[in-house]
Amino acid sequence: MLVSSSPVITGPSVYKISDAEFQQLREFIYTHTGIALSDHKRALVYARLGRRLRHYGLESFADYYQLLTEQDTDGQELVEMINCITTNKTDFFREPHHFKFLTDRVLPEIQARGANGGRRLRLWSAGTATGEEAYTLAMTVREAFPLAEVWDIRILATDIDTRVLGHAERGEYTEEQAERIPQALLQRYFFHGEGENAGQVQAKPKLKEIIRFRRLNLMDDPWPMHGLFDAIFCRNVIIYFDRPTQRRLIERFTQMLRPGGYLMLGHSESLVDGGGKLRHMSQSVYQYQGKT
Repeated sequence: MLVSSSPVITGPSVYKISDAEFQQLREFIYTHTGIALSDHKRALVYARLGRRLRHYGLESFADYYQLLTEQDTDGQELVEMINCITTNKTDFFREPHHFKFLTDRVLPEIQARGANGGRRLRLWSAGTATGEEAYTLAMTVREAFPLAEVWDIRILATDIDTRVLGHAERGEYTEEQAERIPQALLQRYFFHGEGENAGQVQAKPKLKEIIRFRRLNLMDDPWPMHGLFDAIFCRNVIIYFDRPTQRRLIERFTQMLRPGGYLMLGHSESLVDGGGKLRHMSQSVYQYQGKT
């Protein structure tokens, strides 16, 4: 356990972060998350990790680094540090061309395959944040598979940040956050709050029951999943990694796809070194050209 599990109010009100302290923390973050922080992220590190210094009443970022490396025996503060440093921005139906491709191309292929048996569908939302992507996938699948009970359907939704995963599991959003959901789908798949919950919506069981939310650090090796995925959504995630880490991740994602499966990247992301066995199919959509 850490030396303190409750906030204290001692310590300086204003901190400074030296070049050496920033470099120490930057290397520590890279080692444990793969996130490569450039020099201009110094203010971000200062602001976000300064909260943890105040939490423990520490005098300096060097003290915090010592806590992480010498006192955090159960990894509790490592998780808190990762929660602070990661950025989580997502929306329902973000980059809608991916969900159109899923509806028009991917799911019909899977349905055709299922006509000959093997009615199994596996999707992975890697870097799911607060869950909007996973629930968008669930709605898209439910619309395409009206007789979903005769199919084995699972959506894995992972993130490194435990706080956002808790939010995602609850499936609770404001009406403003849900405004990009078409009204017909919003009525079909979400409860609408009343009274003190007015202005809130919550995902219905028909969505939640096909999603599994799990914490996963993409730097973990091996990953704990078994079986292959029909499509992996890893959008606006690899932009935070350096080129060697991006290359390794793309290779590992490819190994997790069934032959003919698809990898969806963010609009500002592209394959490293051509992507090997991945063939460009549409805007930031790639298909694994493995043996069938």
